Amino acid sequence: MPEITYLEAIRQTLWKEMKRDERVFIIGEDIGRYGGAFGVTHGMLDEFGEKRIIETPISEPSIIGAAIGAALLDMRPVVEIMFMDFILLTLDQIGNQAAKMHYMFGGKATVPIVIRMPGGSGTGAAAQHSQSLETLLMHLPGLKVVTPSTPYDAKGLLTTALHDLNPVCFIEHKLLYKMKGEVPEEDYAIPFGVADVKRKGKDLTVVTNEIMVHKTIAVANRLASEGIEIEVVDLRTMVPLDKQTIIESVTKTGKLLVIHEACETAGWAGEIMAVVSASRAFDYLDAPMRRLTGKNTPIPYNRDLERAAVPQEEDIEREIRAILKGEY
Repeated sequence: MPEITYLEAIRQTLWKEMKRDERVFIIGEDIGRYGGAFGVTHGMLDEFGEKRIIETPISEPSIIGAAIGAALLDMRPVVEIMFMDFILLTLDQIGNQAAKMHYMFGGKATVPIVIRMPGGSGTGAAAQHSQSLETLLMHLPGLKVVTPSTPYDAKGLLTTALHDLNPVCFIEHKLLYKMKGEVPEEDYAIPFGVADVKRKGKDLTVVTNEIMVHKTIAVANRLASEGIEIEVVDLRTMVPLDKQTIIESVTKTGKLLVIHEACETAGWAGEIMAVVSASRAFDYLDAPMRRLTGKNTPIPYNRDLERAAVPQEEDIEREIRAILKGEY
């Protein structure tokens, strides 16, 4: 299989779907000549024209509102929100309109929108351009929340998102855009609600997503030289959540560490722990469940402070060793 970047996997998937279905269009800021803030839509304006690559004013509520109207009229809008942080401006449109219309109209209305948004820290973009807000979106019934960690997953999950009849929030971690991986040239789809065990192990389960998958695997590979085998569960979709894979893994290993970049308070790590607590896996635990998360602070601009605000490989290794040693 050819190796392509995470960004190119997304770009190619959008391109193919726009070729296949004339109802698909992309709407957002700087997505035309500029090619998008991160280059995902580069070249698309020349190929598809300004009626399908729609440049907008700087008004995120207007962008989402226009997409909702188009979706209700059987179009297939793909919204690019320049930074995930800006969805805070759109919560009425996303949470009260797009997420609820299918339910409120008794299933007779559908709102097939894909809302793409780069999230996460690590680029020196500071407090208003570096947040991880997936927990906020998870709390709004009617939304699907997708967090691919590899080019392969990005293509497969985006394909599924583009064919969904109701809103999908598709979160792209900024540090993953340049990451390469094997991606089949043929079309394929990855169903929502199916986690992926990225690394098998017997000593401890780590449940995580996005960039933290790669940091955890790097640590797990080092620990393997000492005979420590860590199982890494990549959730891939936060809503729907694959509870069964989590339960089966924790039942096998007897230990759980949940890792996410978002700040700790009311983060989704608590949801994973609640799932395990209410399942048969709880009886198999031989150590308290732990979570490793971002600090409860805005993301700093200073690179050293930014790095200290979210889990790094050394933090992951330290937490794993503490759990395995019984240092609670």
